Amino acid sequence: MLNKPSDSEVLVTCQGISKKFCRNLKKSLWYGVKDGVSEIVRGKSSDTLRKDEFWALDDVSFELRRGECLGLLGRNGAGKTTLLKVLSGLIKPDKGTITLKGKVGGLIALGAGFNGILSGRENIRINGAILGYSRDEIEKRMQEIIDFAEIPDFIDAPVSTYSSGMSVRLGFAIAAILTKPDVLLLDEVLAVGDIAFTIKCLNAVREMMRDSAVIFVSHNIQQISRFCTNVLYFKNGKLILNTNDVSKGINNYLLNIPSKTKQVTSKDLELQKINLEIFDNKHKKIVSEDSIIIKHNSKLNISFLVKNYLKQINIRIKLYILDTGLNPILTFIDKKDISLKEGLSRFNYDLGKINLCAGKYSFSIVVLNLKDRKTLVRLEDITPFSVIDGNHEWAPVTNFLN
Repeated sequence: MLNKPSDSEVLVTCQGISKKFCRNLKKSLWYGVKDGVSEIVRGKSSDTLRKDEFWALDDVSFELRRGECLGLLGRNGAGKTTLLKVLSGLIKPDKGTITLKGKVGGLIALGAGFNGILSGRENIRINGAILGYSRDEIEKRMQEIIDFAEIPDFIDAPVSTYSSGMSVRLGFAIAAILTKPDVLLLDEVLAVGDIAFTIKCLNAVREMMRDSAVIFVSHNIQQISRFCTNVLYFKNGKLILNTNDVSKGINNYLLNIPSKTKQVTSKDLELQKINLEIFDNKHKKIVSEDSIIIKHNSKLNISFLVKNYLKQINIRIKLYILDTGLNPILTFIDKKDISLKEGLSRFNYDLGKINLCAGKYSFSIVVLNLKDRKTLVRLEDITPFSVIDGNHEWAPVTNFLN
Protein backbone atom coordinates (compact mmCIF):
# COMPACT_ATOMS: atom_id res chain seq x y z
CA MET A 1 0.00 0.00 0.00
CA LEU A 2 1.25 3.50 -0.80
CA ASN A 3 2.22 5.81 2.02
CA LYS A 4 -0.37 8.45 2.76
CA PRO A 5 0.83 12.07 2.78
CA SER A 6 -0.01 14.06 5.87
CA ASP A 7 -0.46 17.67 4.75
CA SER A 8 -1.08 17.72 0.98
CA GLU A 9 -3.67 20.07 -0.49
CA VAL A 10 -7.26 18.91 -0.92
CA LEU A 11 -8.03 18.43 -4.63
CA VAL A 12 -11.46 16.77 -4.44
CA THR A 13 -14.32 17.71 -2.14
CA CYS A 14 -17.77 16.12 -2.44
CA GLN A 15 -20.62 17.14 -0.14
CA GLY A 16 -23.97 15.34 -0.15
CA ILE A 17 -23.72 14.12 -3.77
CA SER A 18 -26.85 12.33 -4.99
CA LYS A 19 -27.84 11.13 -8.43
CA LYS A 20 -31.08 9.41 -9.44
CA PHE A 21 -32.04 7.40 -12.51
CA CYS A 22 -35.30 6.03 -13.84
CA ARG A 23 -35.86 2.35 -14.68
CA ASN A 24 -38.49 3.18 -17.32
CA LEU A 25 -37.14 4.70 -20.57
CA LYS A 26 -40.27 6.69 -21.53
CA LYS A 27 -40.64 8.11 -18.04
CA SER A 28 -36.93 8.89 -17.95
CA LEU A 29 -37.27 11.00 -21.12
CA TRP A 30 -40.36 12.76 -19.76
CA TYR A 31 -38.69 13.46 -16.41
CA GLY A 32 -35.68 14.83 -18.32
CA VAL A 33 -37.88 17.30 -20.17
CA LYS A 34 -39.60 18.39 -16.95
CA ASP A 35 -36.28 18.80 -15.14
CA GLY A 36 -34.86 20.83 -18.04
CA VAL A 37 -37.80 23.24 -17.90
CA SER A 38 -37.57 23.39 -14.10
CA GLU A 39 -33.89 24.34 -14.26
CA ILE A 40 -34.63 27.15 -16.72
CA VAL A 41 -37.57 28.50 -14.69
CA ARG A 42 -36.52 27.79 -11.08
CA GLY A 43 -32.79 27.21 -11.44
CA LYS A 44 -32.98 23.62 -10.15
CA SER A 45 -34.50 20.27 -11.02
CA SER A 46 -36.46 17.82 -8.87
CA ASP A 47 -34.45 16.43 -5.96
CA THR A 48 -37.03 13.88 -4.81
CA LEU A 49 -37.75 10.41 -6.18
CA ARG A 50 -40.66 9.97 -8.58
CA LYS A 51 -42.26 6.75 -9.79
CA ASP A 52 -39.72 4.18 -11.11
CA GLU A 53 -36.76 6.32 -10.00
CA PHE A 54 -33.98 5.20 -7.65
CA TRP A 55 -30.89 6.76 -6.12
CA ALA A 56 -27.73 5.55 -7.90
CA LEU A 57 -25.83 7.75 -5.44
CA ASP A 58 -27.37 8.81 -2.16
CA ASP A 59 -25.78 11.58 -0.06
CA VAL A 60 -22.10 10.82 -0.71
CA SER A 61 -19.46 13.01 0.97
CA PHE A 62 -15.66 12.74 1.04
CA GLU A 63 -12.45 14.63 0.30
CA LEU A 64 -9.19 13.58 -1.31
CA ARG A 65 -5.71 15.11 -1.16
CA ARG A 66 -2.84 15.20 -3.62
CA GLY A 67 -0.80 11.99 -3.36
CA GLU A 68 -3.71 9.94 -2.00
CA CYS A 69 -5.39 7.06 -3.83
CA LEU A 70 -9.05 6.41 -3.10
CA GLY A 71 -10.38 2.92 -3.84
CA LEU A 72 -14.09 2.55 -4.62
CA LEU A 73 -15.45 -0.84 -3.53
CA GLY A 74 -18.88 -2.36 -4.01
CA ARG A 75 -20.76 -4.88 -6.11
CA ASN A 76 -21.95 -4.10 -9.65
CA GLY A 77 -24.59 -1.38 -9.53
CA ALA A 78 -23.41 -0.02 -6.18
CA GLY A 79 -22.70 3.45 -7.62
CA LYS A 80 -18.94 3.44 -8.22
CA THR A 81 -18.94 4.24 -11.96
CA THR A 82 -21.78 6.74 -11.49
CA LEU A 83 -19.57 8.63 -9.04
CA LEU A 84 -16.72 8.71 -11.57
CA LYS A 85 -19.08 10.02 -14.27
CA VAL A 86 -20.27 12.77 -11.93
CA LEU A 87 -16.69 13.73 -11.03
CA SER A 88 -15.62 13.76 -14.69
CA GLY A 89 -18.55 16.02 -15.63
CA LEU A 90 -20.29 13.47 -17.87
CA ILE A 91 -23.46 13.66 -15.78
CA LYS A 92 -24.75 16.25 -13.37
CA PRO A 93 -25.65 15.39 -9.75
CA ASP A 94 -29.22 16.03 -8.60
CA LYS A 95 -28.08 17.18 -5.16
CA GLY A 96 -24.83 18.21 -3.51
CA THR A 97 -21.70 20.12 -4.49
CA ILE A 98 -18.35 19.08 -6.02
CA THR A 99 -15.14 21.09 -5.78
CA LEU A 100 -12.23 20.01 -7.99
CA LYS A 101 -8.85 21.74 -8.15
CA GLY A 102 -6.58 21.42 -11.17
CA LYS A 103 -6.93 19.32 -14.30
CA VAL A 104 -9.14 16.22 -14.23
CA GLY A 105 -8.20 13.22 -16.39
CA GLY A 106 -9.58 9.73 -16.69
CA LEU A 107 -8.43 6.32 -17.90
CA ILE A 108 -11.92 5.02 -18.65
CA ALA A 109 -13.14 2.86 -21.57
CA LEU A 110 -9.71 2.80 -23.20
CA GLY A 111 -9.82 2.80 -26.98
CA ALA A 112 -13.57 3.42 -27.13
CA GLY A 113 -13.13 6.64 -29.12
CA PHE A 114 -10.82 5.31 -31.82
CA ASN A 115 -11.73 5.71 -35.49
CA GLY A 116 -11.47 2.20 -36.93
CA ILE A 117 -10.77 3.39 -40.47
CA LEU A 118 -7.72 5.40 -39.42
CA SER A 119 -4.36 3.92 -38.41
CA GLY A 120 -3.05 3.77 -34.88
CA ARG A 121 -0.65 6.63 -35.60
CA GLU A 122 -3.46 8.84 -36.93
CA ASN A 123 -5.60 8.04 -33.87
CA ILE A 124 -2.73 9.10 -31.63
CA ARG A 125 -2.64 12.47 -33.40
CA ILE A 126 -6.42 12.94 -33.07
CA ASN A 127 -6.47 11.99 -29.38
CA GLY A 128 -3.50 14.25 -28.69
CA ALA A 129 -5.24 17.18 -30.39
CA ILE A 130 -8.37 16.56 -28.31
CA LEU A 131 -6.19 16.67 -25.18
CA GLY A 132 -4.88 20.07 -26.27
CA TYR A 133 -1.44 19.16 -27.62
CA SER A 134 0.02 20.84 -30.70
CA ARG A 135 1.07 18.72 -33.70
CA ASP A 136 4.77 19.22 -32.86
CA GLU A 137 4.23 18.14 -29.24
CA ILE A 138 2.36 15.02 -30.38
CA GLU A 139 5.12 14.08 -32.85
CA LYS A 140 7.76 14.44 -30.12
CA ARG A 141 5.85 11.92 -27.96
CA MET A 142 4.77 9.67 -30.85
CA GLN A 143 7.61 7.12 -30.58
CA GLU A 144 7.28 6.99 -26.79
CA ILE A 145 3.59 6.08 -27.14
CA ILE A 146 4.34 3.45 -29.81
CA ASP A 147 7.08 1.90 -27.65
CA PHE A 148 4.80 1.80 -24.60
CA ALA A 149 1.95 0.15 -26.55
CA GLU A 150 4.37 -2.47 -27.96
CA ILE A 151 2.60 -2.67 -31.34
CA PRO A 152 5.22 -1.19 -33.74
CA ASP A 153 4.35 -3.58 -36.58
CA PHE A 154 0.69 -2.52 -36.54
CA ILE A 155 0.90 1.20 -35.76
CA ASP A 156 0.22 2.16 -39.41
CA ALA A 157 -2.55 -0.43 -39.88
CA PRO A 158 -6.25 0.51 -39.50
CA VAL A 159 -7.42 0.20 -35.89
CA SER A 160 -10.33 -1.93 -37.13
CA THR A 161 -7.76 -4.70 -37.73
CA TYR A 162 -6.55 -4.57 -34.10
CA SER A 163 -7.49 -7.17 -31.53
CA SER A 164 -9.29 -5.87 -28.43
CA GLY A 165 -6.05 -6.24 -26.47
CA MET A 166 -4.10 -4.17 -28.99
CA SER A 167 -6.72 -1.40 -28.88
CA VAL A 168 -6.53 -1.29 -25.10
CA ARG A 169 -2.72 -1.20 -25.24
CA LEU A 170 -2.79 1.80 -27.56
CA GLY A 171 -5.49 3.53 -25.52
CA PHE A 172 -3.56 3.10 -22.29
CA ALA A 173 -0.31 4.25 -23.92
CA ILE A 174 -1.97 7.48 -25.14
CA ALA A 175 -3.53 8.11 -21.74
CA ALA A 176 -0.34 7.31 -19.81
CA ILE A 177 1.99 9.43 -21.94
CA LEU A 178 -0.25 12.40 -22.76
CA THR A 179 -2.44 12.67 -19.65
CA LYS A 180 -0.86 14.58 -16.75
CA PRO A 181 -3.87 15.44 -14.54
CA ASP A 182 -4.11 16.67 -10.96
CA VAL A 183 -7.11 14.39 -10.39
CA LEU A 184 -6.88 10.97 -12.06
CA LEU A 185 -9.96 8.74 -12.47
CA LEU A 186 -9.37 5.02 -13.11
CA ASP A 187 -12.21 2.63 -13.92
CA GLU A 188 -11.13 -1.03 -14.24
CA VAL A 189 -8.24 -0.19 -16.57
CA LEU A 190 -5.39 -2.08 -14.89
CA ALA A 191 -6.52 -5.49 -16.12
CA VAL A 192 -5.28 -4.93 -19.65
CA GLY A 193 -3.16 -7.15 -21.88
CA ASP A 194 -0.85 -9.90 -20.69
CA ILE A 195 1.00 -10.04 -17.37
CA ALA A 196 4.07 -8.14 -18.59
CA PHE A 197 1.97 -5.30 -20.03
CA THR A 198 -0.24 -5.19 -16.91
CA ILE A 199 2.87 -4.71 -14.77
CA LYS A 200 3.99 -1.89 -17.06
CA CYS A 201 0.55 -0.25 -16.68
CA LEU A 202 0.66 -0.61 -12.89
CA ASN A 203 4.07 1.08 -12.79
CA ALA A 204 2.82 3.90 -15.03
CA VAL A 205 -0.18 4.50 -12.79
CA ARG A 206 2.07 4.43 -9.73
CA GLU A 207 4.17 7.22 -11.29
CA MET A 208 1.03 9.27 -11.97
CA MET A 209 0.02 8.91 -8.33
CA ARG A 210 3.07 10.84 -7.15
CA ASP A 211 1.62 14.17 -8.27
CA SER A 212 -2.11 13.42 -8.49
CA ALA A 213 -5.11 12.56 -6.38
CA VAL A 214 -6.32 9.21 -7.72
CA ILE A 215 -9.79 7.65 -7.60
CA PHE A 216 -9.62 3.99 -8.46
CA VAL A 217 -12.47 1.57 -9.26
CA SER A 218 -11.56 -2.11 -9.36
CA HIS A 219 -12.94 -5.51 -8.38
CA ASN A 220 -9.35 -6.72 -8.01
CA ILE A 221 -8.77 -6.68 -4.26
CA GLN A 222 -5.03 -7.16 -4.67
CA GLN A 223 -4.75 -3.91 -6.61
CA ILE A 224 -6.92 -2.03 -4.10
CA SER A 225 -4.77 -3.35 -1.24
CA ARG A 226 -1.52 -2.46 -3.00
CA PHE A 227 -2.35 1.00 -4.35
CA CYS A 228 -4.96 2.69 -2.18
CA THR A 229 -4.56 4.88 0.89
CA ASN A 230 -8.31 5.32 1.46
CA VAL A 231 -11.40 3.26 0.69
CA LEU A 232 -15.07 4.07 0.07
CA TYR A 233 -17.41 1.07 0.30
CA PHE A 234 -20.76 1.46 -1.51
CA LYS A 235 -23.92 -0.60 -1.29
CA ASN A 236 -27.03 0.20 -3.36
CA GLY A 237 -25.88 3.78 -3.95
CA LYS A 238 -25.20 4.50 -0.27
CA LEU A 239 -21.78 5.18 1.16
CA ILE A 240 -21.46 2.52 3.86
CA LEU A 241 -17.87 3.17 4.90
CA ASN A 242 -15.32 5.94 4.38
CA THR A 243 -12.00 4.94 5.92
CA ASN A 244 -8.23 5.37 5.62
CA ASP A 245 -7.90 1.84 7.04
CA VAL A 246 -7.74 -0.04 3.71
CA SER A 247 -7.87 -3.45 5.41
CA LYS A 248 -11.10 -2.49 7.18
CA GLY A 249 -12.66 -1.32 3.92
CA ILE A 250 -11.68 -4.52 2.09
CA ASN A 251 -12.98 -6.59 5.00
CA ASN A 252 -16.42 -4.93 4.82
CA TYR A 253 -16.57 -5.54 1.07
CA LEU A 254 -15.47 -9.18 1.23
CA LEU A 255 -17.87 -10.09 4.01
CA ASN A 256 -20.76 -8.93 1.84
CA ILE A 257 -19.88 -11.12 -1.16
CA PRO A 258 -22.43 -13.97 -1.12
CA SER A 259 -21.22 -17.53 -1.36
CA LYS A 260 -22.99 -19.96 -3.70
CA THR A 261 -22.34 -23.60 -2.94
CA LYS A 262 -22.64 -26.02 -5.86
CA GLN A 263 -22.95 -29.79 -5.49
CA VAL A 264 -22.88 -32.54 -8.09
CA THR A 265 -23.49 -36.14 -7.04
CA SER A 266 -24.09 -39.42 -8.83
CA LYS A 267 -26.97 -41.84 -8.26
CA ASP A 268 -24.45 -44.29 -6.83
CA LEU A 269 -23.32 -41.81 -4.20
CA GLU A 270 -22.17 -43.56 -1.06
CA LEU A 271 -20.66 -40.56 0.69
CA GLN A 272 -23.08 -39.21 3.28
CA LYS A 273 -21.11 -36.29 4.66
CA ILE A 274 -18.04 -34.21 3.91
CA ASN A 275 -16.84 -31.77 6.53
CA LEU A 276 -13.96 -29.39 5.72
CA GLU A 277 -12.45 -27.23 8.45
CA ILE A 278 -9.17 -25.40 9.07
CA PHE A 279 -7.35 -25.42 12.41
CA ASP A 280 -4.25 -23.69 13.74
CA ASN A 281 -1.31 -25.50 15.35
CA LYS A 282 -3.15 -25.50 18.69
CA HIS A 283 -6.11 -27.36 17.14
CA LYS A 284 -8.31 -24.27 17.33
CA LYS A 285 -10.70 -23.80 14.41
CA ILE A 286 -9.79 -20.56 12.64
CA VAL A 287 -11.87 -20.59 9.48
CA SER A 288 -15.62 -20.75 9.20
CA GLU A 289 -18.15 -19.12 6.85
CA ASP A 290 -16.85 -15.69 5.79
CA SER A 291 -14.20 -15.44 8.51
CA ILE A 292 -10.72 -13.97 8.25
CA ILE A 293 -7.51 -15.97 8.10
CA ILE A 294 -4.31 -14.18 9.18
CA LYS A 295 -0.88 -15.86 9.51
CA HIS A 296 -1.54 -19.26 11.05
CA ASN A 297 0.02 -22.70 10.87
CA SER A 298 -3.10 -24.26 9.41
CA LYS A 299 -4.43 -27.75 8.92
CA LEU A 300 -7.21 -28.98 6.69
CA ASN A 301 -9.53 -31.47 8.35
CA ILE A 302 -11.86 -33.57 6.17
CA SER A 303 -14.48 -35.97 7.51
CA PHE A 304 -16.26 -38.60 5.40
CA LEU A 305 -19.29 -40.50 6.63
CA VAL A 306 -19.63 -43.53 4.33
CA LYS A 307 -22.50 -46.00 3.96
CA ASN A 308 -20.41 -48.84 2.50
CA TYR A 309 -16.74 -49.67 2.13
CA LEU A 310 -15.18 -47.72 -0.76
CA LYS A 311 -11.89 -48.56 -2.42
CA GLN A 312 -9.85 -47.17 -5.28
CA ILE A 313 -11.10 -43.60 -5.00
CA ASN A 314 -9.39 -40.31 -5.77
CA ILE A 315 -9.78 -37.20 -3.59
CA ARG A 316 -8.88 -33.77 -4.99
CA ILE A 317 -9.06 -30.53 -3.03
CA LYS A 318 -8.34 -27.22 -4.76
CA LEU A 319 -8.17 -23.58 -3.70
CA TYR A 320 -9.96 -20.87 -5.68
CA ILE A 321 -9.97 -17.10 -5.46
CA LEU A 322 -13.56 -16.01 -5.94
CA ASP A 323 -13.14 -12.71 -7.79
CA THR A 324 -10.84 -13.93 -10.58
CA GLY A 325 -12.84 -16.66 -12.30
CA LEU A 326 -13.15 -20.41 -12.02
CA ASN A 327 -9.56 -21.59 -12.46
CA PRO A 328 -7.97 -22.98 -9.28
CA ILE A 329 -4.82 -21.27 -8.05
CA LEU A 330 -3.62 -24.33 -6.17
CA THR A 331 -4.31 -28.05 -5.82
CA PHE A 332 -3.78 -28.99 -2.19
CA ILE A 333 -4.55 -32.67 -2.47
CA ASP A 334 -4.61 -35.13 -5.33
CA LYS A 335 -4.62 -38.39 -3.42
CA LYS A 336 -5.17 -41.46 -5.58
CA ASP A 337 -6.13 -45.07 -4.88
CA ILE A 338 -7.21 -44.72 -1.25
CA SER A 339 -9.94 -46.57 0.62
CA LEU A 340 -12.68 -45.41 2.97
CA LYS A 341 -14.04 -47.79 5.57
CA GLU A 342 -17.73 -47.91 6.46
CA GLY A 343 -18.55 -45.20 8.98
CA LEU A 344 -16.53 -42.09 9.78
CA SER A 345 -13.08 -41.43 8.29
CA ARG A 346 -11.00 -38.35 8.98
CA PHE A 347 -8.06 -36.87 7.10
CA ASN A 348 -5.68 -34.19 8.37
CA TYR A 349 -3.56 -32.22 5.93
CA ASP A 350 -0.91 -29.61 6.79
CA LEU A 351 -1.13 -26.71 4.34
CA GLY A 352 1.98 -25.70 2.43
CA LYS A 353 3.78 -22.37 2.22
CA ILE A 354 1.40 -20.24 0.21
CA ASN A 355 1.63 -16.47 -0.14
CA LEU A 356 -1.99 -15.33 -0.45
CA CYS A 357 -2.83 -11.82 -1.62
CA ALA A 358 -5.86 -10.01 -0.26
CA GLY A 359 -9.07 -11.51 -1.59
CA LYS A 360 -11.85 -13.99 -0.95
CA TYR A 361 -11.08 -17.68 -1.32
CA SER A 362 -12.83 -21.04 -1.13
CA PHE A 363 -12.13 -24.74 -1.60
CA SER A 364 -13.56 -27.37 -3.91
CA ILE A 365 -13.66 -31.14 -3.30
CA VAL A 366 -13.96 -33.83 -5.98
CA VAL A 367 -14.18 -37.53 -5.15
CA LEU A 368 -13.79 -39.99 -8.08
CA ASN A 369 -14.25 -43.73 -8.34
CA LEU A 370 -11.07 -44.83 -10.14
CA LYS A 371 -12.66 -48.03 -11.46
CA ASP A 372 -15.28 -46.42 -13.68
CA ARG A 373 -14.12 -42.76 -13.43
CA LYS A 374 -17.50 -41.78 -12.02
CA THR A 375 -17.73 -38.63 -9.94
CA LEU A 376 -19.08 -39.64 -6.55
CA VAL A 377 -19.25 -36.06 -5.32
CA ARG A 378 -18.20 -32.59 -6.44
CA LEU A 379 -18.60 -29.71 -4.01
CA GLU A 380 -17.61 -26.14 -4.86
CA ASP A 381 -17.30 -22.93 -2.83
CA ILE A 382 -16.69 -24.75 0.47
CA THR A 383 -15.41 -22.96 3.58
CA PRO A 384 -15.04 -19.49 2.04
CA PHE A 385 -12.57 -17.26 3.84
CA SER A 386 -11.06 -13.82 3.36
CA VAL A 387 -7.50 -12.54 3.39
CA ILE A 388 -7.25 -8.86 4.22
CA ASP A 389 -3.51 -8.24 3.80
CA GLY A 390 -1.37 -10.12 1.30
CA ASN A 391 1.62 -12.46 1.69
CA HIS A 392 0.33 -14.74 4.43
CA GLU A 393 2.64 -17.68 4.87
CA TRP A 394 1.22 -21.09 5.74
CA ALA A 395 3.01 -24.08 7.28
CA PRO A 396 5.05 -26.54 5.19
CA VAL A 397 3.38 -29.55 3.60
CA THR A 398 4.04 -32.65 5.70
CA ASN A 399 1.45 -35.38 5.40
CA PHE A 400 -1.94 -36.68 4.39
CA LEU A 401 -3.06 -39.11 7.09
CA ASN A 402 -6.00 -41.47 7.45
